[in-house]
Amino acid sequence: MTDAAKRAEIVAEAMTWLGTSYHHNASIKGVGVDCARLPAAVYHAVGLIPQIEPEYSPQWMLHHDEEKFLEFVIPYAREIDRAALLPGDLIMWKFGRTYSHSGIVIDDDGHIIHAVTRNHAVVLGDFERDTDLTSRPSRFFSLFGSN
Repeated sequence: MTDAAKRAEIVAEAMTWLGTSYHHNASIKGVGVDCARLPAAVYHAVGLIPQIEPEYSPQWMLHHDEEKFLEFVIPYAREIDRAALLPGDLIMWKFGRTYSHSGIVIDDDGHIIHAVTRNHAVVLGDFERDTDLTSRPSRFFSLFGSN
């Protein structure tokens, strides 16, 4: 399978999670998921990573400096520049003291899919226009190429 086909598979799988309720530390499609477990579930479903189930308290990013979320991402992805982002790549944002929110890029127009507490669900978003995201430090990752 080509990288382009695998990226399309990631986007298609991610879209099947739309409307799933936001639920901390869950990853059951149609029932509940959070912003850390959504990409883990999507990338696992398309065969890019093994099943991982990170555990963390709901507000760990407010009280700790340990980059728990990054520790789960870095073994499977390589950091890239913003200009290199393609559908299927991952963006992480700093909320509180650590990088603790993520979204999967779904197109070349700045759209992502992510689990959002304020929406209580998995939703489509625009990472280039959502001021709650644009105002925060961000990092970009790809599961394609060497890491």
